[in-house]
Amino acid sequence: MGKTNATTKQALAALVSALPHTPGVYRFLDASGTVIYVGKAKDLHKRVAQYFTSRSGESRKLWTLVNKIADVRHTVVPTETDALLLENILIKELQPRYNVLLKDDKTYPWICIKNEDFPRITVTRRMEKDGSHYYGPYPTGSMLKVLLELIRQLYPLRTCKLSLSPEAIAQKRYAPCLDYHISRCKAPCIGMQTKAEYDDNIEAVKSIIKGRLSEVRRLLQQQMQTAAAAYNFEEAQKIKERLAKLEHYQVKSVIVNPLITDVDVFSIIVDGKAAYGNFLRVVQGAVTQTHTIEMTMGIEEEREALLSCFMAEIVGIVGSLSRQVLVPFLPDHTFDHTEYCIPKRGDKLKLVELSERNGRLFRLEKLKQLEKTHPDRHTDRVLSAVQRDLNLPAVPEHIECFDNSNIQGAFPVSSCVVFRQARPSKRDYRHFNVKTVEGPDDFATMHEVVTRRYSRMLDEREALPQLIVIDGGKGQLRAAYEALQALGLEREITLVGLAKRMEELYFVGDSVPLFLDKHSSTLRLLMQLRDEAHRFGITHHRNRRSKALTTTRLTAIEGVGKKTAEKLLIAFKSVARIREASHDELAAVVGKKIAAAVKASLTPPDAADAVDDA
Repeated sequence: MGKTNATTKQALAALVSALPHTPGVYRFLDASGTVIYVGKAKDLHKRVAQYFTSRSGESRKLWTLVNKIADVRHTVVPTETDALLLENILIKELQPRYNVLLKDDKTYPWICIKNEDFPRITVTRRMEKDGSHYYGPYPTGSMLKVLLELIRQLYPLRTCKLSLSPEAIAQKRYAPCLDYHISRCKAPCIGMQTKAEYDDNIEAVKSIIKGRLSEVRRLLQQQMQTAAAAYNFEEAQKIKERLAKLEHYQVKSVIVNPLITDVDVFSIIVDGKAAYGNFLRVVQGAVTQTHTIEMTMGIEEEREALLSCFMAEIVGIVGSLSRQVLVPFLPDHTFDHTEYCIPKRGDKLKLVELSERNGRLFRLEKLKQLEKTHPDRHTDRVLSAVQRDLNLPAVPEHIECFDNSNIQGAFPVSSCVVFRQARPSKRDYRHFNVKTVEGPDDFATMHEVVTRRYSRMLDEREALPQLIVIDGGKGQLRAAYEALQALGLEREITLVGLAKRMEELYFVGDSVPLFLDKHSSTLRLLMQLRDEAHRFGITHHRNRRSKALTTTRLTAIEGVGKKTAEKLLIAFKSVARIREASHDELAAVVGKKIAAAVKASLTPPDAADAVDDA
């Protein structure tokens, strides 16, 4: 579909000018009549008019959206909160291309207390408007299993589907089933349990599900005392056992702080084109409910708008928010009758951090699943993130990283590791023994090895990398850039320096470093490159140093040449063992004359031996 023509623009201008200054929801349609975007507004006229006002620096996606708008429709609602909730409903129903899309593809289980005489407690994945009470959803089956087991142990409730109307019970239509005989039900079907007693148990179950354990504990303690006062010690003992089970269940809950009563906690983790919202509900100091949703980023990419969208989704799930809501930052829309708090310290801050940690873990699980099930998609996602975060002109399918190693200028070496499609390509790794640099000069070393590496690639007409990572700060980066400049490659390859101090990134010509989120896939890949280059370089440096020191120590002995030194090392493995060997043992390998010279030279041990031993 092409751009809107002049006639369409005039029609849109007329539509926008007629929009009311009231809260509502607007919908943008393309030329085919498909809804491509749904938005909310406190003032419909002002909000929609903003899209058609020329702005510098607008995103390409927003520019594309505006040029596809062929029609605008709106719905007026009483309040901004109603607008937010209606927007959420329409987005899920219409799935517009340019909106934040909620990707909660799981159907989580709920606890349902049926709307019937002597209500049953069931588990369902489908909410129906039948007057029943629904609690949840529960993202983990283990949490739901523990809760249902506790309810079953504390309150034996019926599981049958019989219609227990007062008439049916009075007419004695039913007989007690096996559950009654094994004490899992008190047989209300034959009048062995009154409706009042059963309803009291149901209310206690509701309190447990909501996390209000103190109320249930207090009720059980009263019942235990009443039974004991009436000398009904057997019943008192049963109630005492129920109390112990209740305490055991509370220990299994995530206890935060008993002084924190009823709060809801929200957080948003943004990662490229996806965001992850986490919700925690805390009741009487324990986390009783948690929910995480993945969202695909749309036009509204501000974190405040994402948080509002996520909160609206949670309201649609749990019904209403607690009086106090903890957030890392304020959403762009706040719900009525709710107090928002951005904690700075203490247990409330720890709750927000716990919520963010849950979001990150959910994100990691998604990425691990994607990596296992669709490795190509995972690779594309990582490389696209690198391209976006580093503002690269092309996807970095071929990345190389350099690292220098030396001890006070001695035995200087450099390593080059190669990653293709975000994975190590070990057959392409290269070592460099530095030839032209004397003393500890990292900058000159970097200039030499970069020059050698890419001049050879040019000579052999090999494909050049899209990205080069330099282990170091501005100095090493400048040296590498000058080497590329001399080869005429400074415009063909992007250079970035990764400093160790705070994992900051440096770019040529920019004195201000870039700090990426420490959990970002881009930084993790660059750190993996840096660590691999360091490992590869250190291994080569250690081998070269050890060989040089050992050979020098032995070949310095009169009559011992390189071949003789190799014979000794093959036989005794190290200089330390050669020194400890007897004259006869040495003579068996190299003859009596050389054995005597070796023995005399290596006894007593000096500082050089200490180095060799190490």
